[in-house]
Amino acid sequence: MHYDYLIAGTGLFAAVFAHEMHRRGKKVLLVEKRDHIGGNLYTKKVREISVHVYGAHIFHTSDREVWDYVNQFAAFNHYINSPIAVYRDELYNLPFNMNTFSRMWKIRTPDEAKEIINRQIASLSITEPKNLEEQALLLVGRDVYEKLVKGYTEKQWGRDCRELPAFIIKRLPLRFTYDNNYFNDPYQGIPVGGYTQIVEKLLEGCTVRTGISYQAFLAENEARPAGQKDSWDRLLYTGMIDEYYGYCFGELAYRSLRFETCDLPDVENWQGNAVVNYTERSVPYTRVIEHKHFEFGKGTGTVITREYPAKWHKGEEPYYPINDEENGKLYEKYAALAKKEQNVLFGGRLGQYRYYDMDQVIRSALDLAKREA
Repeated sequence: MHYDYLIAGTGLFAAVFAHEMHRRGKKVLLVEKRDHIGGNLYTKKVREISVHVYGAHIFHTSDREVWDYVNQFAAFNHYINSPIAVYRDELYNLPFNMNTFSRMWKIRTPDEAKEIINRQIASLSITEPKNLEEQALLLVGRDVYEKLVKGYTEKQWGRDCRELPAFIIKRLPLRFTYDNNYFNDPYQGIPVGGYTQIVEKLLEGCTVRTGISYQAFLAENEARPAGQKDSWDRLLYTGMIDEYYGYCFGELAYRSLRFETCDLPDVENWQGNAVVNYTERSVPYTRVIEHKHFEFGKGTGTVITREYPAKWHKGEEPYYPINDEENGKLYEKYAALAKKEQNVLFGGRLGQYRYYDMDQVIRSALDLAKREA
């Protein structure tokens, strides 16, 4: 079979691009190493509960075109992300707002909160922050940093905050209102019934093979008899760009995640909120997700997932690119190779070594599809 596009991966970037190319009359083949489509966006049903298998995915955007686009493929509810933070035996609202400050300091007004934070910052005498800890202290003061930033950040990065560069945290928003809405975007929600349905609809009309990596597919295809090989004009690669080039310049760094999911059929409500962060470093996981609350309690029993940050090793699943100076320079070497390609495209978090929210993934894929048209 001859295809216009071979796409490595079936995550959101790949699926949007495939849909747009198919809509333009192109033949598309996608190969996926996992046994399901959707990449990290994949959700599965457990007693009518849509379980986010690879961590919480909360859709939010200020891009009306992207919002209208994704609403073609699912009905979205009006879920608003309002996480809770646990520090020892204390509970706080996130993002840092007046509910947080009033509980932390027993105060009521924005002026009281600002006075405490400004006094703490002034007492530090930090002018040029030398590391992430000093940068965070300069932004939010000692109490918020110690209770809500330090331990969580160290778990995420696997390093002491004093060993991390200051530029990692450019801002830590302080909101002096009693508003627990984590995102400022006007369009927010969760697809009713989960995300997998969106990818299924995006990929309608395309040929999809799961359970086979791009590299294994190439080897299998090459071993076929003459006349039975698949062929294609262009490749979209959404895997790791350094892997595509055989790590010729070395490995880019990532952080990984480990998920511990527990099905609790006899428990109706485990924690009372979809997302609860654990900010103390001695607690090994960063957060607990209770999936049914993304759809306002739908489904019997409950399912929770503990999320553990992990060091990434080659061959494991990469989740977050480490966009520091060293890895930025290494990525530029691979990007220079990519620019020389005539018929190979790279997209998504791994292909472009960049952290994307879901709306940014869709926007980037749509823009690439327009350039290809």
